[in-house]
Amino acid sequence: MQRLREAATTEPGRLRIIGAVLAALIVLFGTVSVWEISARATAADDVVGRSQPLSADAASIYRSLADADTTSSSGFLLGAQEPREVRQRYEKDIANASRLLVSAAANTGGSKESREQITLLSEQLPRYTGLIEQARATNRQGLPLGGAYLRYANEQMTTQLLPAAQRLYEAETRRLHTDDDAARSWPLGSLGLGVLAVAALVWAQRRNYRHTNRVFNHGLVAATAASVVVLLWLSVGHTVARSSLSEARTDGQESMKVLNDARIASLQARASENLTLIARGAVLAEDKKSDKYDVDFTNNMKQLDAGLATALRLADDDDGRTPVGRAVDGVEQWKQRHTAAREADLKGDYEAALPQVVGDAQHKESSGAAFDTVDASLEQAVAHEQREFTRAAQDGLGALGGLVTGSAVLVVIGATAALLGIGRRLSEYR
Repeated sequence: MQRLREAATTEPGRLRIIGAVLAALIVLFGTVSVWEISARATAADDVVGRSQPLSADAASIYRSLADADTTSSSGFLLGAQEPREVRQRYEKDIANASRLLVSAAANTGGSKESREQITLLSEQLPRYTGLIEQARATNRQGLPLGGAYLRYANEQMTTQLLPAAQRLYEAETRRLHTDDDAARSWPLGSLGLGVLAVAALVWAQRRNYRHTNRVFNHGLVAATAASVVVLLWLSVGHTVARSSLSEARTDGQESMKVLNDARIASLQARASENLTLIARGAVLAEDKKSDKYDVDFTNNMKQLDAGLATALRLADDDDGRTPVGRAVDGVEQWKQRHTAAREADLKGDYEAALPQVVGDAQHKESSGAAFDTVDASLEQAVAHEQREFTRAAQDGLGALGGLVTGSAVLVVIGATAALLGIGRRLSEYR
């Protein structure tokens, strides 16, 4: 400290201190910038390549399980006439859920909550499929016990499997939001140090001008230019990345969540509709008067209506609105056909109600056909929003590309130029 105080009493000493401070500020600015942008680029890469795919897989597990439950009840109603494609759809759903569970277990990382739900799903899924096979085999023998097996399987699905899948989806979605927040957070340390470094360089040049009447010091000008370029690149790049990631979240992820919820509501409504015919009033709601599955159907359709209304509001282009509009029309047809089938069933005419629900050669315009329209339309809408999310998120990641390397190179140039500029002034004292 004594030597520093003594050095500060002479102009060469002061110049050396100024040069060292300027170089240290620029290097610190670059180091913090590289560190903060690396963290944000890693988080953005996780959004694109890890957390969002895991969230989408968790949603697919839920949909596959719900669709398997719906398809199994449809096949049960058809009995021995169950078409091969119905059985294949059920098997495909189970296989898809099993495959995604294995993938999630391998990629979920250190999330304890996700691992617990995956373990529960892996344990309960074989039990569910066993109950379905028992129901199917008993039904083919014409025994009424098959309906009881199917209702028990549905109860296991709705009380254990689907809630576990929902918790898994919520856990992975929280991780997605955490990564997204980390990628979009402002690099305040870098921006603050950048402004400080540029201000110090401007002060040093002003001081140089006041002492020498020389307007420009080439080294300090180069250092200032390099620092300003890094600061502007950092600000603009992060602003573009933040904007793209925000677009991916609001226009993609939120729309997908609403559409996934709507699709799940439609699957649950279809399963309840089928179980209404299978149970034939054997299972009552909490009021001990109404059919439980008919009440569930009504509630599921209300959720579906609300979800579709929200999806229409969130859709920001024709490619997103068109399939949702088809789904809305399909829901209206579904309600009308369900009402007709329900009236026949309440009159005791099961043979007339059944084809209006599952369809046959004379009843192609069944509630099942309307459900298929709704499901296919929602699947198309989800696929569109997934593409929109991926595009926007990749744009956000791309905006940060090259920033780490570019900042490091420019900062080295800036620090070197600052030292050379001060060195040029020192050489005048030799």
